[in-house]
Amino acid sequence: MATDRRADVVWNGSLIEGSGTIRSTTSGAIGEPRVSWAARSEDETGGKTSPEELIAAAHAACFSMALSSGLAKAGTPPDELQTSATVTFQPGEGITKIALTVAGRVPGIDAAAFEAAAQGAKENCPVSKALAAVPEITLDARLAS
Repeated sequence: MATDRRADVVWNGSLIEGSGTIRSTTSGAIGEPRVSWAARSEDETGGKTSPEELIAAAHAACFSMALSSGLAKAGTPPDELQTSATVTFQPGEGITKIALTVAGRVPGIDAAAFEAAAQGAKENCPVSKALAAVPEITLDARLAS
């Protein structure tokens, strides 16, 4: 069964001087964060978010779910996965890189098997597939001690 998720945004003003607010989402779980061009293109966010930050959160969550599923199906469910996704945005070019990093506590698995499972999750999670046009998506996967 297909599931739809929705987000509604209101934007006021021009790209550079304006800003927007994510007014609602299907779940209501992320509140009403403000978005701006400055938060997207400068290091100083002023407490506002950007599409790339939201993509990073979505990618890290989706990848973690896919990796957890793959490990469990292989008979080695994880105790914990700590995942980060860093999305690089270059004004005028768009999203140029995503770097995924995962550290996992997974009983009964060696580093090579963990790296292979992580690579499979990177290639097959739905968000990775949606982001296939990004020129570079890297993965650093390691077992935590």
